Amino acid sequence: MRWDRLFDDLAVQLDLEQQAEERALALEEERLRLAKLTVGDRLRAIASAASAGVDPVLRVRLRGAGIVDVRPAGFGRDWMTAELAGDADLARLAGRASTRHCIVPFAAIIALMPGREQLAASLEPQPESSAALADRLTLPFVLRDLSRRRSPVTITTDDGELHGTLDRVARDHVDLALHELGAPRRESELQGYRIVPLDAVRLIVFE
Repeated sequence: MRWDRLFDDLAVQLDLEQQAEERALALEEERLRLAKLTVGDRLRAIASAASAGVDPVLRVRLRGAGIVDVRPAGFGRDWMTAELAGDADLARLAGRASTRHCIVPFAAIIALMPGREQLAASLEPQPESSAALADRLTLPFVLRDLSRRRSPVTITTDDGELHGTLDRVARDHVDLALHELGAPRRESELQGYRIVPLDAVRLIVFE
């Protein structure tokens, strides 16, 4: 009888030790996962959580562009595209037909300013497949799409805003034809040209 109790005690002790080892392993795996997180990972997780009821509007402080409220929508390796939050009402007041969108280079982000639920959501694991696709899409890739569509843009740099159309997109810079905000690109209306290094770009706004 005493042997039975001894083996029962040993079985319980072994089970507790195994549970403790599993908890320690899980904690170590979680520490390793968190150590590998990037700003892009946190942003993608916040955007994914919007479908579960988490506030989709995120406050972001940008170098040279202050604080913007955005609804993250798409992601690349070093950028995100987003809808400017609250812009629908401004669009109606300004007589614009659509809400403005923006492209935010990750390098321009000084700080994300999440709410409590957004902060918790930003730590949730995300499917590796979406991150793998995003890693192939660099900032020049998405800017070339704007250039092909001849979309008027506003580029914010540390020195202020530039309005115009992207004539071409190179590896580390863009050529911008300057014209009035919201106006189409016409040779007779051009005010000059700028070659803007991508490192200087803080925010790109377009419709």
